Amino acid sequence: MNWFVSLHPVWQALVATCFTWGVTALGAAVVFAAKELRRSVMDAALGFAGGVMIAASFWSLLAPAIEMSEGGPLPVWVPAVTGFLLGGIFLRGTDRLLPHLHRGLATSEAEGIKTSWQRSTLLILAITLHNIPEGLAVGVAFGAIAAGYPAATLAGAMALALGIAIQNFPEGMAVSMPLRREGMSRLKSFWYGQLSGVVEPIAGVLGAVAVVVARPILPYALGFAAGAMIFVVMEEVIPESQRGGNTHLATLGGMLGFAVMMTLDVALG
Repeated sequence: MNWFVSLHPVWQALVATCFTWGVTALGAAVVFAAKELRRSVMDAALGFAGGVMIAASFWSLLAPAIEMSEGGPLPVWVPAVTGFLLGGIFLRGTDRLLPHLHRGLATSEAEGIKTSWQRSTLLILAITLHNIPEGLAVGVAFGAIAAGYPAATLAGAMALALGIAIQNFPEGMAVSMPLRREGMSRLKSFWYGQLSGVVEPIAGVLGAVAVVVARPILPYALGFAAGAMIFVVMEEVIPESQRGGNTHLATLGGMLGFAVMMTLDVALG
């Protein structure tokens, strides 16, 4: 662990997001053990992932953003709210432009710019879109350490990375299992499942570098990451978890995910 502590925050962000990517791959590897999981299990897992993301958005991102804004020229809520709304706007724009398809929908219901891409490609891009704000959130949290704010701690950033990693496991399954049902081989299903998480190290490093280079944007960047994650949860994760009719299981999964992430952040951060 000492080697990790001694790293520059940008390198810490890279290592942490590679870890979250690795857990995505671990989830995708479930395809080697089974062709499909019960819908109820997948819906509960997606609910859990949504709960983690909601809790992380507040405890690990918005609350520190507000604390860091104290003593500044603007009311403390302005940077967090501004960044939060910009994060949602950014994801909405990406959602409208990037072709993607959510699990359980017909190919004709694909969102984004109309293309002739295969159904499997559209499914992969849907989860890839989820992972952009997750990687960004982890990167910004580690980059904040270099700014020297008391609210930004290594333990807190590590708790966030751990929480994101935990919810990446069902997300990896959410890519590989549908691809397997579409007739793709186990190896290809795993490959594309883990590939959906490759954007996390990229987004993580970019987020860390941005706040290290331009420290005044840090509260806005934390809010931006939170807004992007909440958009994904409200737009895609929760509706997808409820679509199969397992409403209560998905809701309980969400409550458990929130509790786990809150515990990690408060206990470790």
